[in-house]
Amino acid sequence: MGRQPLFIYFGGTAVLVVAKMTGELPNITLKAIGVVSNGIGERPELGWSKVVSNIVIDPNLSDALDNLDEFSHIIVLYWMHQAPANGQQPNKIHPMGKQELPLVGRLATRSPHRPNPVGKSVVRLLRRQGNILTVEGLDAIDGTLVIDVKPYLPDYDSVADARVPEWITKL
Repeated sequence: MGRQPLFIYFGGTAVLVVAKMTGELPNITLKAIGVVSNGIGERPELGWSKVVSNIVIDPNLSDALDNLDEFSHIIVLYWMHQAPANGQQPNKIHPMGKQELPLVGRLATRSPHRPNPVGKSVVRLLRRQGNILTVEGLDAIDGTLVIDVKPYLPDYDSVADARVPEWITKL
């Protein structure tokens, strides 16, 4: 059996990529589009739900934000720059470090110890002023680099029949 073709879509255009999974995958480069400003240096004791943050977007992308403020919520993708380096982290972990929970694959958890420390939050968009988005509920510390923002679409981003393992209820 030969290699199967892999298509990746960029801006609606299909690009054929042939990847040999037995070798090393290539590195990729991301460009930050903004930075989080909230004065917070570590996880708040009461959680993130009421934290208000400004996302300062590259001024060259200001017009790319047009009409985003018509949405009540947005998705923010960011680089968890202070997450511990992947290093020699085991592939199996106990969720939240709780030994009473089963040993599961690291990628089956929301652990910040990841091959690529990409964070994702659905947040309330309070307002847009030029290139600054003011949001509520972003779980990112001051200085975190933002790599993308997207409108939250309830019919597209919410899955009605999603299932989760039983151990999730014990977190």
